[in-house]
Amino acid sequence: MVPLSSVFGKHDLKWLPRAWQINLQPHLGGGELYSAFLTRALARHGVPTTLVVDERARFWSGLALAPDTGILRVARAEDLPPQLPRERSWLLGHGPLPACLSADARHLRSALAHMPPQGRDPCAYDRHDLVVPVSAWVLDGLRSLDAPAWQEPLYGVAEARGSSGGELRRGQVYEFDRRKLRDRVLGWIYPAWCALRSAAIYRKRPGLTLGIVSRLTPIKQFPRLFEVLAPLLAQRPGVNLEIFGAGGYASVRDLKRALRPLGGRVRYWGHQENVAAAYAGLDCLLTGLPEKEALGLNVIEAQHCGLPALAVAAAPFTETVMEGETGYLYRDPREDRGADFMRLLDALLAGKARPDPRRARAHLERFSFDAFAGRVGRLVTAVRGLLLPAGR
Repeated sequence: MVPLSSVFGKHDLKWLPRAWQINLQPHLGGGELYSAFLTRALARHGVPTTLVVDERARFWSGLALAPDTGILRVARAEDLPPQLPRERSWLLGHGPLPACLSADARHLRSALAHMPPQGRDPCAYDRHDLVVPVSAWVLDGLRSLDAPAWQEPLYGVAEARGSSGGELRRGQVYEFDRRKLRDRVLGWIYPAWCALRSAAIYRKRPGLTLGIVSRLTPIKQFPRLFEVLAPLLAQRPGVNLEIFGAGGYASVRDLKRALRPLGGRVRYWGHQENVAAAYAGLDCLLTGLPEKEALGLNVIEAQHCGLPALAVAAAPFTETVMEGETGYLYRDPREDRGADFMRLLDALLAGKARPDPRRARAHLERFSFDAFAGRVGRLVTAVRGLLLPAGR
């Protein structure tokens, strides 16, 4: 890394920005893992982070944050502006900044676009000075809106938590939104019911094991995918489906409804801390539908662990899956009623070789921490230039 003093001069080091990362998500997902490794990449370039989080989110202390990361817990976004420095600072939202921050032109207002803008609110990034895409698919959407986009995708890091040899036990399948009366009631009853059940331990079953390792959120569109695929999978008794992940009540309900044709060949294991062990217990990873997905950290995590992915042949999966080398791409089932997927599945059942993604070293290197830190370094240089007073 080039010493910062050689670029800006020692007198300018006081202008190194502190990044105020704003991530108010109450549940752990890909964006939160991204926030964690971003703190470490920023620290490599001399930029400390204050991470602004929802006061209800208790998972942050368990993530690998940079040692100098400060955590500021707030009940709502409107509590943050009085706690920001008076001098111009770097605000970096994970998603569009809350209105109370994007309206404050004293600061550099930036955001990481963790979701594709296509089909979403075209005004979401108004009053932002810089928007950073996490994939080329997201960048395309930002360009279509004439948003102030950083022109290099800030691809994430393939970091799977845990150990491939670890034990997996059934966890909680539901996440609860405490703002809803139904979820508050279920949030008391469900954990108690789970505690009374005997803890099932995961054992891989004979046959071809497909798996989902993901939060069960609407953007993945798993119910829509399985409305087409589940009746077809039911005709292949040698195929099992294992689901590792949790989601909101409606998301889980709709997924279970779509998967009814599979009966006991689908099992739900809930949230898992040891994600690497979940990948190790599968034959192939199944992704959701593509168009609402920004990148898919689970896809690159799985490949890093040696697990090939089966994904729809569309962006962003065409950025993360190398056909025949790190997985297989198939036509969108909504277009051909699942015919191409079943062609691929039957080939796998007949003995078609499953690739080992770890052999695609150049591909995986794009998603290494060092490559990520290099991209972050270029972003930091640009942000520093925007923060420096004129004439310095």
